[in-house]
Amino acid sequence: MRLKTAAALTAGATLALVGCSNSSNSSGDTGAPPKAEAAVSKPVTADTAFTQLSDAVTSAKLSGTVTAENDPNHLLGRPNQYTSKITFTDTRIKTSDVEGSDKGDVDRGGAIEVFADGAGAQARAEYIQTVTKSMPALSEYDYVHGTVLVRVSHYLTPTQAAGYKTAANGLG
Repeated sequence: MRLKTAAALTAGATLALVGCSNSSNSSGDTGAPPKAEAAVSKPVTADTAFTQLSDAVTSAKLSGTVTAENDPNHLLGRPNQYTSKITFTDTRIKTSDVEGSDKGDVDRGGAIEVFADGAGAQARAEYIQTVTKSMPALSEYDYVHGTVLVRVSHYLTPTQAAGYKTAANGLG
């Protein structure tokens, strides 16, 4: 009888311990399958920004990718400067308007510059506007959205340029 009683008590104690434990452990694991983690977004680059922008402004055509070796401004990758840059043409700009300008000049369509932070993009836009303010031939439309600066040729009308502004607001 004692053996049966001891076995019953042991079984009962074991069941009581199992029944009292909860399904989570100290790490917060509930035993349920792990939830899918939120998709990690990749940082915006000038290339990815252009892809999004050109979907909205179909007259924009990629004309070049700026590298540290071919950057005419010597700013790519430098402290507090853009981390990536592309140039584009806009098919609405007359060839005769841009004769004599170099391939990649903003006059031909524009450029997208991406910075490490929004302050860098804003500072660059303000610098460009300050420098070009007294030189109408160099003027341009500049649109900042987050870390992205979209520079657009002054040969486009304000209405045409507004398409770039709208597209820039969707970047990032």
